[in-house]
Amino acid sequence: MNTHRRTLLTGASVTAAALLAGACSGGGTAGKTEPSACVRVVDETTGRAGSSCLPTAPEKDRVDLTEPRFTHPTRITNPLHPTSEVTQTIMGGQVDGKPFRTEVSLLPGTKTIEVNGNPVQARISQYAAFSDGRINEVALDWYAQADDGSVWYLGEDVFNYENGVVADTDGTWQAGHGNAPAAMIMPAVPKKGDVYRPENLPEIVFEEVTVQAVAQIVDGPYGRVKGAMTVRELHMDGSTEEKVFAPGYGEFSTGKKGGDLEAVSLAVPTDAKPGPLPAQLAALDRTVVEAHESPGAATVREVRAAWNAYRVSDAVPDLLERQMERDLTALEKAGDGEQAAGPALRVAQNVTDLRLRYEPVPTVDLDRLALWSRQLRIDAKAGNEGAAAGDVTGLELVWERVRHEAQDPASVDTDLRKLRVAADGKDRAEMQSLAPELAQHIEELKGS
Repeated sequence: MNTHRRTLLTGASVTAAALLAGACSGGGTAGKTEPSACVRVVDETTGRAGSSCLPTAPEKDRVDLTEPRFTHPTRITNPLHPTSEVTQTIMGGQVDGKPFRTEVSLLPGTKTIEVNGNPVQARISQYAAFSDGRINEVALDWYAQADDGSVWYLGEDVFNYENGVVADTDGTWQAGHGNAPAAMIMPAVPKKGDVYRPENLPEIVFEEVTVQAVAQIVDGPYGRVKGAMTVRELHMDGSTEEKVFAPGYGEFSTGKKGGDLEAVSLAVPTDAKPGPLPAQLAALDRTVVEAHESPGAATVREVRAAWNAYRVSDAVPDLLERQMERDLTALEKAGDGEQAAGPALRVAQNVTDLRLRYEPVPTVDLDRLALWSRQLRIDAKAGNEGAAAGDVTGLELVWERVRHEAQDPASVDTDLRKLRVAADGKDRAEMQSLAPELAQHIEELKGS
């Protein structure tokens, strides 16, 4: 997973640009590129390579230059990148001054990717990022674990959104295509000073990681976590970023407080707690649904009372508590006008996240489907075509995660196909017309 992605290629496909970069980047052997004197700095605004070189580490420090063997690639159990063992991770924070939230979910099935002429089965991780509650980026990331325990990144499909629609697919790449090698994203047993490249197609996608410290202790959502690692990540534009990885979570935080920051709110099953949903959390969920449907002074007061009752009755991760306070305060200030739509959505998202500790991911995701169907009705009625199109994407993302659990998925499949046509055609009236039927079919799924 690469949160807070830095996509620098503009106005060109990865395949075409890879041909231009081939002289510098070398061949497509997994983990290997021809040693080069210079990996060029790429301007973040224009996507053009300059004459200056990135301060990359010496080849002798790199631990990703051996060719990986993949016998059981879908068993990704590396403690610092446990892709096949973590069902869903929620991250929160702020980016560019706006509330930022991501859902990282393990999808069913695998993708076959050819590495050095051999087919490798990769696990698929769905990355969905929301800025101010709205869809910002979607990526399907492909990972495989080598026999020595190292984890390799085999590429990603990226979709960057603006105003609810796909603006570009910059950052998309796949091992074996256009000179792109498989790239190590986590050593088997990282040590201080280790260097590796999670993305290694210079001038297209490129990151070089240097391990700064290992065996650290960090504050997790529900207690201290041992065995964490801090790294410094060098990007194509010459900037660097600090990241922390932690056992049971994988990527744990990016950035720092006071600036752009993304950190784990909670992950399951790592933070799951046996037992029923606490009564106070169930009450909070009910009041939040009411306020999402009809924001106003009375319903928001009920949310505030329910939130105060819940947070004194149960452990709440610090990050989620701060986010809930921020969003609920914004909702209280917004009144019952259009300004309430954004904070009401974010408050509802926060509560679904809190429920993950006690309820299975498919159960929570079914209610996220209902959340996005409510938001679709709100945005279509308000005439916000871009937001409504983004709501359809939100529905499709969650459905991709739970469809295999549904006894009869046909009705929702049909609804979403129709909604996608309406969204692509900017047919707000049709989206508004289709939303109630979808909501009914979602309720039927929840009751089955």
